[in-house]
Amino acid sequence: MRELQTYSNIVVLTGAGISAESGLKTFRDNDGLWEGHRVEDVATPEAFLRSPATVHRFYNMRRQQLIKEAEPNAAHAALAKFEEQFQGQYLLVTQNVDDLHERAGSKKLIHMHGELRKAWCTCCDETFTWEKELTTETGCPSCDQSGYMRPNIVWFGEIPYQIDEIQTRLLECDLFVSIGTSGNVYPAAGFVQFARSTGADTLELNLEPSLGNQHFLVSVQGKATDLVPQYFKL
Repeated sequence: MRELQTYSNIVVLTGAGISAESGLKTFRDNDGLWEGHRVEDVATPEAFLRSPATVHRFYNMRRQQLIKEAEPNAAHAALAKFEEQFQGQYLLVTQNVDDLHERAGSKKLIHMHGELRKAWCTCCDETFTWEKELTTETGCPSCDQSGYMRPNIVWFGEIPYQIDEIQTRLLECDLFVSIGTSGNVYPAAGFVQFARSTGADTLELNLEPSLGNQHFLVSVQGKATDLVPQYFKL
């Protein structure tokens, strides 16, 4: 496989593995739970309708952990530096809802699963930067209605943000790189096949082979903080 600087159009996908080294727990722990909760309890529209207070408490906890404890690591920094120096087309798509890529300096970025430090009013459809707690009584800063605010997170059963743009960019790229993702959550798990369908090279950097490992031209195992600075250098 060629050096990354020889490509003209690169799309990078990052998952929970890149943020785990910043102290944020990965999407699913080894016991199949998500931070001690069943996914059905905290990450579906139905769960929010059934018990919005439970969902708010869970995301309030995660938001404060992100704000108070997490910092970008060497992998985040390497991607930001590469973006700044790379002369071709570049897009970073992240499944992560943290803001560690932005804090490291990344700008050409799509949060396909939303952002933890943003809130969405389903009454007026406005989105706001948000660092405080959300509750069932929180009023919307725009329409002043209470009970309609929710985390700006794409839950199971909902359509990822900017998915049409992402798929278009995948079909146009000549290199797709997947970093720190298990390959078991769609549609992101199918991005490698999108990219390969038009002849793009594909590279996986992950702690262990993903479920879609066989679709990658090159797959390298190791820590993101070791591999990303090694590969993303100009």
